[in-house]
Amino acid sequence: MAPGAPQEDVLGGGEAVQDEAPQSPQEREDAGLREEDGGVEEADDEEEAPSHLPFAPSSELLDDTTTVDPSYTISLIRQLLPQGSNVEKEFSVKQGVPEEKDANYGNGEPAKPGYKDPWEECGCILWDLAASKPQAELMMNNLVLEVLLANLHVTQSPRVKEICLGILGNLACHESLVNAISLHNGLTATVVDQLFLDDSACLSEIFRFLAAVLRTSVSVSWAEALLPDEILSRILWIVGNTLNSTLLEKVIDFLSTVIDNQDVTAILLQPLIKVGLINHIISLLASEIEKLSNEGKLDRSDSLDLILNFIEELSAIDSCSGMMSQSDQLIQVLESIVKLPDKFEVTSYCASVVIVLANILSDGKHIVPRLSHDLPFLEGLFDILPLVSDDNQARNALWCILACLLAQAQQIDMTPSSLEQFVSLLLGRFTHIKDDLESHRVDKKELSAEDAYLKHGVSASLRAICCVMERWIAEKSSLGEEAASVTESTLEDATRLLNYCQNYDL
Repeated sequence: MAPGAPQEDVLGGGEAVQDEAPQSPQEREDAGLREEDGGVEEADDEEEAPSHLPFAPSSELLDDTTTVDPSYTISLIRQLLPQGSNVEKEFSVKQGVPEEKDANYGNGEPAKPGYKDPWEECGCILWDLAASKPQAELMMNNLVLEVLLANLHVTQSPRVKEICLGILGNLACHESLVNAISLHNGLTATVVDQLFLDDSACLSEIFRFLAAVLRTSVSVSWAEALLPDEILSRILWIVGNTLNSTLLEKVIDFLSTVIDNQDVTAILLQPLIKVGLINHIISLLASEIEKLSNEGKLDRSDSLDLILNFIEELSAIDSCSGMMSQSDQLIQVLESIVKLPDKFEVTSYCASVVIVLANILSDGKHIVPRLSHDLPFLEGLFDILPLVSDDNQARNALWCILACLLAQAQQIDMTPSSLEQFVSLLLGRFTHIKDDLESHRVDKKELSAEDAYLKHGVSASLRAICCVMERWIAEKSSLGEEAASVTESTLEDATRLLNYCQNYDL
């Protein structure tokens, strides 16, 4: 929680409509973005307020923004006024004060080491205060939008732009204010233009703002503002080229918001696909996997979590899953994750992978024969069973995949060697199969639609296993003494697996 942020939900009505909470400069510093001398610092009790501002006790500022004197907030806005601008005159008329500026005004430009720019100090305090709904409303009534826009138009300082966009991002988190923000003359075009900046901190704040407004009642107008191909192409270029993890997080969150909002999806999804959304995201996933797998072990990565979750969301959309099923690159990446020897540390990845696979296999029947012959891949799928035991969606998806691949495998003419390897795989994973099924017994009287879907996948899988085991047992039994290579215990294990699959009562 940012210093001075309200403890209750920042949205009107107390409904948690938005996922994005207002953010402070300090939180951004913790996230690893460029921060110079900005942010609200934890002040000592004896620290004095800036001499050019009305006094506001630090304890009040940081702990309860509702007690901050309105004149203090207004004076902060005044300190952000660009010198000589029309808004400076408008502000002076509104407030009834002469047009004058503090001699220390610095407009956020770089200065000597140790020098604290008054503009930056005031801007960062406003950034924090904008997290409070009462303070945000006060700012809106005192020309804060005009001041922020004026700065965005005249400044060349990335730091100034970042602070202005950060304040806008916090203001946009208040549902009651978003309409006025969106209707403000020139604001939409100015914010969209900032997408062509090359500063990662500024871009992070832009995408945080856009994700916030796309979750509100004004989402359609903002989606329409993003429609031009050059803008959508720029967004995807950022996706594919940023090395900043925070910016990547913000842009993926923005894209997730696009497909989470039905009205926005109707406007932006197909144009995004047209300019290469699917290929960009798949390439990003492949690059992330390659980067993290250089040492032969896939470590946890917040970025990879975000990318996989977004691909999972895309795969649930019919127009996307069909395209994804045609991507050899995506299939290869998903296979590589399934085949990882140690999956315990990346359980969340495995859950997303099986959901994506289940979604694209419905459109990618051409993939099934190859995957059904890939024993290490099938082995990897069985190894995922205990990892997704508590995730119903992933577990259902996994049994659906197994049903599809095992049904295909048992229909083909296997060589004796292939059959032997297949049976060895099934016997080696019998414990996983049994543990999963025994721990998820369902009362038939309370069978839900989801349970019925799962029942189909489990039943089809067990029937396929039965066919393979029956064939193998019959072949070994017909050989008599010639089957010397098969131990009695192996035959007993095979019979036990067969009996379990035949008698399992769903």
